[in-house]
Amino acid sequence: MFLRLLSDVRWRTASRSWRSTSSSRHMTTSAAEPPSISLPAQAQVVICGGGIVGTSVAYHLSKLGWKDIVLLEQGRLAAGSTRFCAGIVSTVRHLSIELKMADYSNKLYQQLEQETGIKTGYVKTGSISLAQTQDRLISLKRIASRLSVMGIPCEIMAPKQVAQLHPLINIHDLVGAMYVPEDAVVSSVDVSLALANAASRNGVQIHERTSISHVMVQKGCVTGVETDRGQIECQYFVNCAGQWAYELGLSNEEPVSIPLHGCEHFYLLTRPLKKPLESNTPTIVDPDGRIYIRSWQGGILSGGFEKNPKPIFTEGRNQLEIQNLHEDWDHFEPLLSSLLRRMPGLEALEIMQLVNCPESFTPDMRCILGESPTVQGYFVLAGMNSAGTSFGGGAGRYLAEWMVNGCPSENVWPLDLKRFGALQSSRTFLRHRVMEVMPLIYDLKVPRWDFQTGRQLRTSPLYDRLDAQGARWMEKHGFERPKYFVPPGKDLLSLDQSKTFYKPDWFDIVGSEVKCCKEAVCVIDMSSFTKFEISSTGDQALEVLQYLFSNDLDVPVGHIVHTGMLNEEGGYENDCSIARLNKRSFFMISPTDQQVHCWAWLKKHMPNDSNLLLEDVTWKYTALNLIGPRAVDVLSELSYVPMTPEHFPSLFCKEMSVGYANGIRVMSMTHTGEPGFMLYIPIEYALHVYNELMSMGQKYGIRNAGYYALRSLRIEKFFAFWGQDLDTFTTPLECGREFRVKLDKGTDFIGRDALMQQKQDGVCKRFTMFILEDHDTDLDLWPWWGEPIYRNGHYVGKTTSSAYSYTLERHVCLGFVQNLDEETREALVVTPDFINRGEYEIDIAGQRFQAKAKLYPFSSLFTQRRRKDEMELSGYHGK
Repeated sequence: MFLRLLSDVRWRTASRSWRSTSSSRHMTTSAAEPPSISLPAQAQVVICGGGIVGTSVAYHLSKLGWKDIVLLEQGRLAAGSTRFCAGIVSTVRHLSIELKMADYSNKLYQQLEQETGIKTGYVKTGSISLAQTQDRLISLKRIASRLSVMGIPCEIMAPKQVAQLHPLINIHDLVGAMYVPEDAVVSSVDVSLALANAASRNGVQIHERTSISHVMVQKGCVTGVETDRGQIECQYFVNCAGQWAYELGLSNEEPVSIPLHGCEHFYLLTRPLKKPLESNTPTIVDPDGRIYIRSWQGGILSGGFEKNPKPIFTEGRNQLEIQNLHEDWDHFEPLLSSLLRRMPGLEALEIMQLVNCPESFTPDMRCILGESPTVQGYFVLAGMNSAGTSFGGGAGRYLAEWMVNGCPSENVWPLDLKRFGALQSSRTFLRHRVMEVMPLIYDLKVPRWDFQTGRQLRTSPLYDRLDAQGARWMEKHGFERPKYFVPPGKDLLSLDQSKTFYKPDWFDIVGSEVKCCKEAVCVIDMSSFTKFEISSTGDQALEVLQYLFSNDLDVPVGHIVHTGMLNEEGGYENDCSIARLNKRSFFMISPTDQQVHCWAWLKKHMPNDSNLLLEDVTWKYTALNLIGPRAVDVLSELSYVPMTPEHFPSLFCKEMSVGYANGIRVMSMTHTGEPGFMLYIPIEYALHVYNELMSMGQKYGIRNAGYYALRSLRIEKFFAFWGQDLDTFTTPLECGREFRVKLDKGTDFIGRDALMQQKQDGVCKRFTMFILEDHDTDLDLWPWWGEPIYRNGHYVGKTTSSAYSYTLERHVCLGFVQNLDEETREALVVTPDFINRGEYEIDIAGQRFQAKAKLYPFSSLFTQRRRKDEMELSGYHGK
């Protein structure tokens, strides 16, 4: 899984001079124009980078009908990182979008030789992922559940079965494995050349030995590129420069932040075994041993992801073509020892070469795909995290769809460039983070794990105070947020190191925080939320926002509106709350990771009107969520004004004094369905207001709480969150939010036509709550997210988020249910009756648990708690 090896076997010989033999053969198969041919003066698209990623983008753009495309490569085609690719195409992925990209790549490469006549080295070998621990086996079982519902054959097997498939493997320390028979290997170089060849036939011009110095930008839009052979005017630019994408992005007249960093990556090549390995011998991935092994010319190729990686290229050096870096046998020794333990028969085998090649990694182990938030027409596909061959075909397809159609055919938000801000592009941050990321590729990733490097980058003014009170921290978009608070006397170290797929050690701590939210009052620091102010001198702000948002914002001053920012298809680009501060000013609150994406969307769709002002005020306000029935008492005493519903109705906002501090924006909402208030406090008053709340709240049982408690509260109340439950392919009608849409107002807004059509046709998926019936919280594996949902034995969807409900004393999962025709697989209308008549099961790592389905809208708060077998939900009509 996630492998990098030397891919083009015809470029190798046993001699160390194998690189020098490559040029003549390479140029005869290249689709590039000879360097003597001049560059065109203009083109629709210029692509930088002739590796597997760049050629895939060119191929797919030409397939979609765009022909005026120029691909520029500073060296030779496929002579960068692609030249060192493993050529292993693996669908063993945790993320759904990565799984789909790898599956598409596999299918594309399989037919590419027939399409182009160029041999791509495609061999269906299958892959075996080994498990040395029960936790690793659980992780593999979770992946297997997702592969199965995607129609990708896979099998969890016993160690003895591994020995039957690969006789050289030592199985004595294994507890099991996962076999994916359709995984494959290719020659990555030849795949690139085949893609380039097909693109060239479709009209794409390809020029080697042409370097881009910078991208020309005017008024925030791409206008052309400057190369060492002249200028090319263009409307679109695609940065597929791999190692050099970061440098190229910063070289523009308006810099584009592309956070990635290179590390050295090692693998060895051996001479053929006495009985040469067959070319279709399964690839072995031993993540607990940190190594991978594949057949190569009768011998093996083996490398891995060590715990102490070596970052490179921090001085911004450039190379026309990536060469083999210095051997470092001392550094490789732990991986070699692991290889010999896994395949003891190799001890007498002669090692031919240790290869050291560069690979680029991103801050969160996911590739970077999408349009720049600062420069229109500037697209990026880079940072493949050692999975360029697996993702190249699928990622190139999605980016091409994005450029041609305005959006890709799948939800690619987990990969979107706009998930990062410029703050993640510090060289020091990147250097330290990629040293953690590279080992994490093979580390066991249990639910709710956190990065350890690059922390305390963005903090609330209350960070030190909360940390001293036992806060355990998580990071979102570079912002530190409290998960929960460890009470005095608890073992802090054991909690920090708690890693499990089962009931976590923080279970009781979060339970006590939830109990306090429901019975007394809690404070949660939610300063990380994205906050914008939109204002104008006239009525422009209201007019623009009415068009950009789906709910009616023409409300009295002081009222808060929950609304969506939709795309043309009616899907959520953002889910937010907007308070009308006065007739010409609005305050917008969005999820933490929406800061860059939301800003870019608003700037793209707002008119360039000097009377309209959009300001990011995230940094100006500390946000405290005061949750619980006694919140009204605490605020009333601190403000000397009545805070009861009669005086301060639900979803209302006004500025008031809290303690000595003035100008506090107080909102009667909590994002959880529980009673309480959000306080948006100018940062200079944050510590004072917090101290006042904690002091006054002592007699009401006040305590700190974290995001885990918030998550439990919002999920049991059926609240959908953007980025987890909602995405660009989810409409308000599909998640029970038609009441948040102004369809009957006669007012036009982005997505209205699509919603009107969907209302007429009916929805093909519905957001549904599932309460696990026969699940033992103490003994059974927990659901976390992404678990398959079965209705009457048939797969109908997957969970999007889940949490233990301390109120219901059961697990609650949220997810979407589809109705697929069993023969045609066509999506049919999903009615409430269809949901209610089904018998449901949730698949957790291969084990199915019965679940009871509940639908929006709810009508009232939960009934009082009863025994489990008598528990009922009367529901809550959340807002």
